[in-house]
This record gives sequence, structure tokens and C-alpha cells, in this order.
Amino acid sequence: MTQSPEALTSQLLKTAKKAGADAADAMVLQGTSLSIEVRAGALEQAERSEGIDLGLRVFVGQKSATVSASDTRVETIEEMAARAIAMAREAPDDAYAGLATPEQLAVDYDISALQLADATPEPSPASLQDDAARAEASALENKEISQVQSASAGYSARQVHFAASNGFSGGYHRTNRGLSCVAIAGTGTGMERDYDGDSRTFQSDLRSPEEIGQQAAARAVERLDARKPPTGCFDVLFDERISASLIGHLLMAINGSSVARGASWLRDAMGEAVLPDHLSLVEDPHRPRAASSRPFDAEGLPTKPRNIVEDGVLKSWTLDLATGRKLSMGSTANATRGTSSAPSPASSNVALTQGTASREDLIRDMGTGLLVTSMIGSTINPNTGDYSRGAAGFWVEKGEITGAINECTIAGNLRDMLRNLVPANDARRHLSRVVPSLLVPGMTLAGN
Repeated sequence: MTQSPEALTSQLLKTAKKAGADAADAMVLQGTSLSIEVRAGALEQAERSEGIDLGLRVFVGQKSATVSASDTRVETIEEMAARAIAMAREAPDDAYAGLATPEQLAVDYDISALQLADATPEPSPASLQDDAARAEASALENKEISQVQSASAGYSARQVHFAASNGFSGGYHRTNRGLSCVAIAGTGTGMERDYDGDSRTFQSDLRSPEEIGQQAAARAVERLDARKPPTGCFDVLFDERISASLIGHLLMAINGSSVARGASWLRDAMGEAVLPDHLSLVEDPHRPRAASSRPFDAEGLPTKPRNIVEDGVLKSWTLDLATGRKLSMGSTANATRGTSSAPSPASSNVALTQGTASREDLIRDMGTGLLVTSMIGSTINPNTGDYSRGAAGFWVEKGEITGAINECTIAGNLRDMLRNLVPANDARRHLSRVVPSLLVPGMTLAGN
């Protein structure tokens, strides 16, 4: 009989202790995924996978090592433990590595309140194919669409269990249902493409295939006849689809791994203003139906909401146990890990304070500038925050969109950009990063 993830983590720990580990933790991921792609109304590709991954981290004094496998046989688990012990004995001492103390561990958490998994049965391949075909057909109803590059639908379910020799043992089930469509407008060298898609924990929350296909088509058509913008200093409005990338740069800069190495443009900014005074950035790992919600982190610590930025002022780094110890601080319960790696810090669900103006209001008020809807490439200096990215979108003249823009570069410094940004009120609340469209004044544009 196949063992459960909980039983496998217990077996991994027992085997590691028997092999000579002073302490250990183990993670088991078991899941299934199904994806369907349609092209020209016919099935293009179908994939289904089922698998299980085992991860074991052992400690021998202040030395540690991590091994992984995808085989649950007893002899494989014994070999994992033996190899991990041998590797750990050759590793250098790490004064900051180690498990949580028993009093730090999560207890009495309510997994059901997070609504991480949909109890609805797994969709059939036929139903996924139908969704993808409907999205494609909807996009092709737009006469300016020359073809649909891809229309795909997918589903995944995963069981996660984590246990450690300090007494922690816990797990949860997570599901995801997705649908996307990429449409191409125009012909020859005048082709332009764009996309739309949706990804949800609960299948009933997913937007309709028709809406996704129509939106993908409309976005592709809007990009036809694109030109380069003028070179100069202009306001730039980051569309809600890509605005979370700006907050992502902030999150990377306050990650404990970056701060502990001194490789962050915010390394000395604790207690300083990094956003406008009226804006806050809040993390909530307990938001129901959100993709990054979790009751405990990858070291067994209880997760909880925290203010990362409060009224513009930076209040918290993002830490796991090791980076917290390096910085003489406590963990913020943000450890994440895969089966083949040791824990590292990462944020979960975050939300930026929304503004009162709509995106259309910001377009009207910005006068002349660039509305960015897609970006490519990235040159970000992690030490200085200097920012440069390729961009495409729409030119705004006298508060109105006048045409599509491509092949340009936008540049600035993240410290200045974030401190002066203006938010709209259009953030989608089901996403892990709830960030509205963001207006950044006075960026440098390189075009014609």
C-alpha cells in the first residue's frame, strides 16, 4: 500500500536519526497535474503527470545537507539518509542553520479557513479541452485576429507535508485551475500578439472562456500599428497587469537573503520612507482562496499578517530562521523550500493600499506619457536600485490614448520611483499580489 505523505516524512526522520543525524526535517510533495492545449479547434497537446517528491535535510552538529528523491522504497529512503549524513559531515559549519525550538512551532491552526483546496472533482480532459476550444473560438470571432497562438487549460492538485525532529508535523492540500489564450492580430511584419488568462484555487471562480478569448483578442488588436515613442522624461503608468513587478523589486530588496549579504538597495532603509506617506504594504498569509496562503511556513512556524511598509515607512524584513539569526532578529515565518533545497525567505500574499482614482483618471491626469502594458528584459542593479526595462504599451497625449507603442526603454531609480508613485483603484483582489495600476512621474524614455 502506498504510504501517505505524513507517514513518509515520519519514516524519513526516523531513518535519518538512525543514520546518525543530530536533527532533521523532511518534506513530501505529492500531486497530479493535467494540461490541455487546443489549436485550430483541435487538440494540440495533452499532458498528465502524477508524482511524489521527498526531501530530507539533516544536521550533524552545525553542519547540514539536503537530499531529494522521487522514489518511496525503503532502500531509497535509507540511501537518502546515508548520503545526507555523508554530505553533511563534509560541509562547513554554519552557525546560523538549525531547526526551530518547540515553543516557536505552529499549533492549533485552522487550515479549512484558508480554503486552499477545491473539493470539486478533478475536471476531465474533455472538459478542459472544451474550455480551451471555447476561448480560442471566442478570440477568433474578432475579425482582426489572424490566428490564436495557443489556448490552454489546466488543473493541478498537490498534497504538502512537512515534519521535523523538533516535534512539528503538518500538511495541507492545494488545488489550482487555469485557463489562458494568446491571440495574434495583423499579418506579416505588422503582427502583434497579446494574451489573457485566469488562475484560481476554486474552479467556480474561474472567468468564462468566452471572456478570456474576447479580452485576449481585443488586447492584440489594440497593439496594431505600434510606433516608438519620443525620447525624454515622461510620466509612466504601469498597467495593473504588470504593476506588481515594481512591488516585487521592493520585496526582493527586503528579502533577508539579500539584506544579510548587503546586496540590497534598501539594506540601510529600515525605519525610512520607501513609499508615499499614505501607502502601506501588508502581508496576509491567511487570505482565503489565495494562491500563496499557508497556515505555517517551511520551518513549522505559524504564519501571521504583518505590515511590511506602514504609512510609507519600511517596518520589516522578510526572514526565515537562518537569515533572522544572521541579522540578530527573529524569523517572520516566511521560510519556503522545495524538496531539493534548504529553506529560504519569501513573501506570501501582499496588498498595496489602493488609491481613489481609476486608471482612466490617471491617464487623464498624466497629460503626456506612456501607459505600459508589457515589459521584456530587465537590468536592475541590486545595490543601487537603478532600473531599466524594455517596454510596450500606449502613448498618452493630453490625457488620451493616441496609439500603440513598442521598442522603447524606461529607466529610473527604484528608490525614487517607489517613493513617488500614485496608485489607481483597479487591483484584482484574488491575486497573491494585490497591486493596482501605478503612475510613476518623471521616468526616462528611450525611443526615437
